[in-house]
Amino acid sequence: MQLDGYESVGLDATFAALADPTRRAILARLASGDASVNELAEPFAISQPAISKHLKVLELAGLISRAVDAQRRPRRLEARPLAEISRWLENYRRFWEGRFQRLDALLSELKSIQKPSPTLEAPSSRPIHHGGRKRAPSARNRRKGKQP
Repeated sequence: MQLDGYESVGLDATFAALADPTRRAILARLASGDASVNELAEPFAISQPAISKHLKVLELAGLISRAVDAQRRPRRLEARPLAEISRWLENYRRFWEGRFQRLDALLSELKSIQKPSPTLEAPSSRPIHHGGRKRAPSARNRRKGKQP
């Protein structure tokens, strides 16, 4: 299915692959260059089959590929799916930037409307005087024998 010019199946697979922190760490490692399965597994406290499963998910999403180098089969980062996500997200970035700009304009307008006029005096901060009368103790305080 195609959404807004993007293949949703490809985006779904890419986002699903990126949802796991181990797979994101593998991609981060591959950003610095090709690596063998053993090199990729080294920093993780998980089994070789578990790493292989993560690599398979990344391969199916198109995020990595296998190269053939004599006896080695190093994995390589593939940038195309990440570029597609970046293009897809760009639409939303522009949308939110527009929203934030309108919000900034509204806040500026509200600030200019709410500026106090220099001719108005601020309300007095003097305490309200009750004429020096003492208040009668409440029924509750009378029962407890307290006076105000």
